Amino acid sequence: MSANHYYHACRGGVGRPVMIRTKDDQVHRGIIDRVSPNRVYLRPLGRSNYGGYGYGWGWGWGFGWGVALGAIATLAFIPFF
Repeated sequence: MSANHYYHACRGGVGRPVMIRTKDDQVHRGIIDRVSPNRVYLRPLGRSNYGGYGYGWGWGWGFGWGVALGAIATLAFIPFF
């Protein structure tokens, strides 16, 4: 599927938990926080976001991380458990 398809799927799924497998076979699980034209930003599952945006938000060393839309091989919405 194209990055455009994943962009629209992620935009519609903000606030929902997902599992993303990238083309290099890495697996990322989290809650979609926001979506830019080239990345989807996830919050870790099972943790608070500590009141909102913090140091390093979206750069991989703060409270969340970004995954490039073009690197996504599969995207699956998962239920809370």
